[in-house]
Amino acid sequence: MIKKINHVGVAVKSIDAAVKFYEALGLKVDHVEEVPSQKVKTAFISVGGTNIELLEATSADSPIARYLEKNREGIHHICYETDDVASELDRLKKAEIPLINETPVPGAHDMLVAFVHPKGAGGVLTELAQYKKG
Repeated sequence: MIKKINHVGVAVKSIDAAVKFYEALGLKVDHVEEVPSQKVKTAFISVGGTNIELLEATSADSPIARYLEKNREGIHHICYETDDVASELDRLKKAEIPLINETPVPGAHDMLVAFVHPKGAGGVLTELAQYKKG
């Protein structure tokens, strides 16, 4: 079951440059982390019970680098938090919604994540995320 919007992902060329805008709004970076499985560096900014996730490529072949080759900086994806990503993926498969990830992969904040293809989500890249149990 989807619990809430966890974050909105924003693709940026440089986290250091992008943070200046959020600091001008009076917001602060809460957490910075590199996510090797996605080849990105992330910076999380908490606002109003959700987060903005700034995404900077750490490799020329990362999904964010490829995105920025085709698009300008800006909103990249929306992430919904769930208690069970695998169950959500099963439900979407049964509904014939195209997926990018058939199984969850490691994400930021020690979460399990999976992406739904924009073709099946009204053009919006969608991430499902679950805090690891244990």
